[in-house]
Amino acid sequence: MSAAYADANAFHRIVRRLAATRPGSWFFARTLDHADRFVYRVTGARTTLASMLSGLPVVMLTTTGARSGRECTAPLLGFEEGGAVVVVGSNYGQAHHPAWVHNLRANSQARVAVRGAARAVLAEEVEGAERDRYLALAAEIYPGYPQYARRAAPRRIGVFRLIPPEGM
Repeated sequence: MSAAYADANAFHRIVRRLAATRPGSWFFARTLDHADRFVYRVTGARTTLASMLSGLPVVMLTTTGARSGRECTAPLLGFEEGGAVVVVGSNYGQAHHPAWVHNLRANSQARVAVRGAARAVLAEEVEGAERDRYLALAAEIYPGYPQYARRAAPRRIGVFRLIPPEGM
């Protein structure tokens, strides 16, 4: 199954476009996180509500809180490239970074679950041409990212590559 917007069915494309709008992103930013965690738990880590509604690839990222030191898990749109998972800290185009961005900047060690399989990763924030390439790939999956970047300005959206630690 392709996650590309061009390959999505009509319903998934409508949901993706709705989520990119200001009212849609406002609604999803306040509700989807909680619903995704619930659906992920009751389906035995097989899927999330966002994935069912939009056909998007959702991963579960577990970071260590920058201030609290507690583990925090967030459902995120993420895509695989090679042995890495790429995640974008758009936060639905809000003015502030999502908490997981702060957490990864403070401690790059994390865990990511992709299709229910969890693994340890190290986060690298990407910059320059590589960041631009990842954002272009992400926009092919979810066309809302350019709108989020405009709404979030002047905040610069963080892009992270999650890679297995050396020797694993």
